[in-house]
Amino acid sequence: EVVTFDHEHVPGELIRALEDKGHTVHPGSAALLHAQDKLVMRTRLTDLGAPVPPFAAVATADELTAFADEHGWPVVLKAATGGYDGKGVWVVQSADEAAPVLASGVRLLAEQHVPLVRELAAVVARSPYGQAAAWPVVETVQQDGICVEVIAPAPGLAEERALQAQELALDLANSLGVVGVLAVELFETADGLLVNELAMRPHNSGHWTIEGSRTSQFEQHLRAVLDYPLGVTGLTAPVVVMANVLGGEGEPDLDKRLHLLMGRDPAVKVHLYGKQVRPGRKIGHVTALGDDLAETRERARTGAHYLRTGEWTLS
Repeated sequence: EVVTFDHEHVPGELIRALEDKGHTVHPGSAALLHAQDKLVMRTRLTDLGAPVPPFAAVATADELTAFADEHGWPVVLKAATGGYDGKGVWVVQSADEAAPVLASGVRLLAEQHVPLVRELAAVVARSPYGQAAAWPVVETVQQDGICVEVIAPAPGLAEERALQAQELALDLANSLGVVGVLAVELFETADGLLVNELAMRPHNSGHWTIEGSRTSQFEQHLRAVLDYPLGVTGLTAPVVVMANVLGGEGEPDLDKRLHLLMGRDPAVKVHLYGKQVRPGRKIGHVTALGDDLAETRERARTGAHYLRTGEWTLS
């Protein structure tokens, strides 16, 4: 009935070929392009009046220097296509430092290095009928360009700003014609919110919803693409924290560690993805639910750390 997918690096020409043959694909190629090409996304969002960091396409040292003269060093260079989890992103202090990237032949954009308060994510879903739903805005904690932790709801976030983030995500889903789940990664700055990235699929920043919401992002995505009524998105606990399990050196004995973790804290929920272990790769996540932020966060982080290292004490 419907073709959908869980990763936006599916080549656009294949999606367009399916559409040309009359198959229903959600989200469609026209919407997905904005998650595949950062220059297209930044340009379209600017046209829509959505807040984004100052940016420009750059291909030469002179173009990069001209951008830095206006917006300052350091500059964030991004691959327009193909980057994820910190890959395809370079923070450069000078044109000389950027020379290898500029010479690589990668299509690039330059962005202002934005002073952050923190990173947030607003995850929403939209159906072909036009129904939409939003989960509480979450805080995402990044380390070396990789999300290591998600806290729901974002602690200390003013209600006005939370509503602003949700409305922004819902407006973008409607304006871009997204069907399914849309994750809008946001920079929170002293002056307000800026859109960093878009993902049109169930997203790491929404994995907490499996246990932490009345309707998980995975169920909601299927409801949306099949044009079923969307599910409620309320929290199942006052605090939900998800900690990603990242690969380290070597192959850990995950089966043994899983048994020990579940025995020590039977209330945490563990999801292992069955991926080959590589340093820094997301191989699973641990979710904890509770009433107290500090305690719930400690349980999730401890569980993820133990699965990765075999040690209970957080380093």
